[in-house]
Amino acid sequence: MATLRMIDVAVNFTDGMFKGIYNGKQCHVGDIAAVLSRAWSAGVDRIIVTGGSLEESKEALAIAETDGRLFCTVGVHPTRCREFEESGDPEKHYQSLLSLAREGIQKGKVVAIGECGLDYDRLHFCPSEIQKKYFEKQFELACATKLPMFLHMRAAADDFCEIMERNKDRFTAGVAHSFTGSAEDRDKLLSFSNIFIGVNGCSLKTAENLDVVRGIRLERMMIETDSPYCEIKSTHAGISYVKTLWPSKKKEKYDPESIIKGRNEPCLVRQVLEVVAGCKGIDDIDQLSKTLYHNTCRVFFPQDLDTTADALLTGSLKPAE
Repeated sequence: MATLRMIDVAVNFTDGMFKGIYNGKQCHVGDIAAVLSRAWSAGVDRIIVTGGSLEESKEALAIAETDGRLFCTVGVHPTRCREFEESGDPEKHYQSLLSLAREGIQKGKVVAIGECGLDYDRLHFCPSEIQKKYFEKQFELACATKLPMFLHMRAAADDFCEIMERNKDRFTAGVAHSFTGSAEDRDKLLSFSNIFIGVNGCSLKTAENLDVVRGIRLERMMIETDSPYCEIKSTHAGISYVKTLWPSKKKEKYDPESIIKGRNEPCLVRQVLEVVAGCKGIDDIDQLSKTLYHNTCRVFFPQDLDTTADALLTGSLKPAE
């Protein structure tokens, strides 16, 4: 199957579903190895594992160390920013994140600070003032490590962009991942020359979503699954453009050769690529994948800019069969 090359910039491998646990109940064995095998076969050749808290970032780094094609982020998700203050010493908590990021950089594994940002849809987890305070704090991490940022913006575009504007010289680049905002939100983000927009199944649910995605210039886009969440469902507007399908089974009838109904996974980033191509009227999906691959390397794998990514764009490197 793999003639395309893709990078999935957002996978939550620390989530219990990849350990076979759903709502606290063990339904099958942990299956990251089977999930990865499907991803590599589908043409994914790198995955960024998301860290959303100090402990989760440690786990993400440990997972990333198991395969040369896995990388990760270090940071604190907006809904979990209470952990800075609950730790009893916010500055010490910050220093622990910084140490972890530096350890991961040394190992060649940590490629971004995040997931950080603002989420005003879920203020019951963390109030906006705490979110804003520690979103801003994480620009210090980006500045100290010289890493790009892996960003989260949900129902908070004005405050998010205001903080970004204040800190725009403190980070190299970033992706606003799992984007579900309006055309106005999109344009606010794209007004920052170093911000890319990450598209997944949640970005492709409605006709309005597809219109917003049509307005994202290809050179400012990345693709992702945000698995195990954000799958493209049969009720979504984007489903009509999906061409590649995998056999699936319910979690109770687990089969390592099948994907699990209702659980997204990295091989399905190929469907995201297909929907982006379809809704933008792009026939050359191979060239589209090369452009998005190049964007991702520019931000997260700059050491490859003059090698893999550029060779792909010029056609001098053929994707692995």
